Amino acid sequence: MRQLAHMLDTRQATSREIVTRYLEQIAQQEPQLNAFITVDEEGALLQAEEADRRRAEGRALSPWDGIPIAVKDNISTAGLKTTCASRFLENYRPLFDATVVDNLRQAGLPIIGKTNLDEFAMGSSTEYSAYGVTRNPHDLSRVSGGSSGGSAAAVAAGEAPWALGTDTGGSIRQPASFCGVVGLKPTYGAVSRYGVVALAPSLDQVGPVATTVEDTAILFSLIAGPDRRDASSSEARPFQVPRWDEQFVTGLKIGVPEEFFGEGLDQEVEQAVRKCLAELESRGAVLVPISLATNEYAIDTYLTLVTAEASSCLARYDGVRYGTRVAAADSNTMFSKSRAAGFGSEVKRRIMLGTYVLSASHYEAYYEQAQKVRTLIKRDVLASFEEVDVVITPTTPTPAFRIGAKRNPLEMYLSDLFTAMANLSGIPAISVPCGKDSKGLPLGIQIMASHFQEELLFKVAYMVERGCL
Repeated sequence: MRQLAHMLDTRQATSREIVTRYLEQIAQQEPQLNAFITVDEEGALLQAEEADRRRAEGRALSPWDGIPIAVKDNISTAGLKTTCASRFLENYRPLFDATVVDNLRQAGLPIIGKTNLDEFAMGSSTEYSAYGVTRNPHDLSRVSGGSSGGSAAAVAAGEAPWALGTDTGGSIRQPASFCGVVGLKPTYGAVSRYGVVALAPSLDQVGPVATTVEDTAILFSLIAGPDRRDASSSEARPFQVPRWDEQFVTGLKIGVPEEFFGEGLDQEVEQAVRKCLAELESRGAVLVPISLATNEYAIDTYLTLVTAEASSCLARYDGVRYGTRVAAADSNTMFSKSRAAGFGSEVKRRIMLGTYVLSASHYEAYYEQAQKVRTLIKRDVLASFEEVDVVITPTTPTPAFRIGAKRNPLEMYLSDLFTAMANLSGIPAISVPCGKDSKGLPLGIQIMASHFQEELLFKVAYMVERGCL
């Protein structure tokens, strides 16, 4: 990103020329890739021209003024369609920007378009998008991951230099791993959720996707910080991009939970992650075997809570105020028909599951019990950081799988096997590329740290990036 900023500073290129180059990449690759739901060519070029005028007058809004960005299509953008990859919202144009989008505009970043996702962010492959699957740039027969698959694929394919995604159970890190890019799930509350269409408010978090650790840190610095419009926002100070010091790794204690290296883990994924761990150890880090046994219950806990919250959040889509509306003789029939027409199969499945676990006869056995287990998981995770500085695991059990390979929803849910724990405990976690398998598919390594330790995460991720690729 610094190279693009330097080109703009030294007049080697204009923002309009840079945006045009990315639009050309989109036009060339989108027929096969399908990373975008909406491309705002006219709007992006207008924003680029405004950035060029600001720079010519010596009043650039930030060093990154004029560098375009893609935004996941469940993040509100004023006047620009925000569909959540659902037919229910296919014509919805918000009247306001999400706080993170407002932050991007204040930094001068032209929004080049809205990226594809699983409908309402419910999925791990973008196969549940109403607008078709996003294909993996490294192998078009494979998924890009989800739910932020469009953002990860767009960055990996060079259709955008960076992008925003959202992560509820792994939806930034998993597609980042599958597509060979860097993706961060920040600490819960570090980034405002105002204007982000909710899936599970106690788990959702907006985060950056980019090709390098430094670019990811720069983008995080633009969106992090408190927001009075978001009740869950933290009062933590805005983030500053760290200085990259390779010596800091000496004496760094890295927790290695053996529960993440057992049955179901692809052999080549394990080899790549252990190779990275050995490289960090050779540079002075200390590998500490730890136990995170409660991860065994993370997926079940996550699915119980996310479906319950989704059922509640999606109750507002009733065909009355906005979105799909099917005419009927009475209101109950209209509600039923509108939701049946507007929602896809996975959304309907999760609404029904969530309604079930929240029902009076099952609330105590499922939802209340899941909240108790979540507390145990959080305690387990935080206790580990009393022993170590960071925890390192594979990001996903396997490389990107083939489109259509996981027809059973339970198999799809297991894609979040290693990532859901960070959401349940609210800690930050980052996925960094750590090589490729024998088929040329990218592999990812996950680094987790305690609350608001993003700077530490980026420093360790930078060392992984330099030593494992």
